[in-house]
Amino acid sequence: MRIGKSAFKRLGVMLTAATALTGATVVASAPAHAAGEWCNNWVCIETYDTGTYLGRVELNVWSSSLGGTVTGRVWTTNGWSANTKRETVGKFTTYRGYVYPQRHFPAGTRLCGEGWLDGRSVGLPCVTITA
Repeated sequence: MRIGKSAFKRLGVMLTAATALTGATVVASAPAHAAGEWCNNWVCIETYDTGTYLGRVELNVWSSSLGGTVTGRVWTTNGWSANTKRETVGKFTTYRGYVYPQRHFPAGTRLCGEGWLDGRSVGLPCVTITA
């Protein structure tokens, strides 16, 4: 089977375009050192800020097929902590609780969140805050 020069040219153009789009995406993205989502079992913590500043932290707990009373706690290794609201949720529901540290934390501080469903721990994600 012969492949003509035009096929190689089209392939080259497609690869060049894909490379350019990937490069543009990387250049356009803002550095997000603290922003992101980290999960463990049925619990996720999500931050929306960059650098060492945390204004709002979201704690998500999946109720699975159980439902029940959900509570959460978010804390850092340098002593800050806050509890989320207590809420009764149905089966197959994601509970969302928010805490508002509104402060800078030293680089290297660990941010952790733990969720409970009917008094049983269902996950403990942690992340290290970097500058």
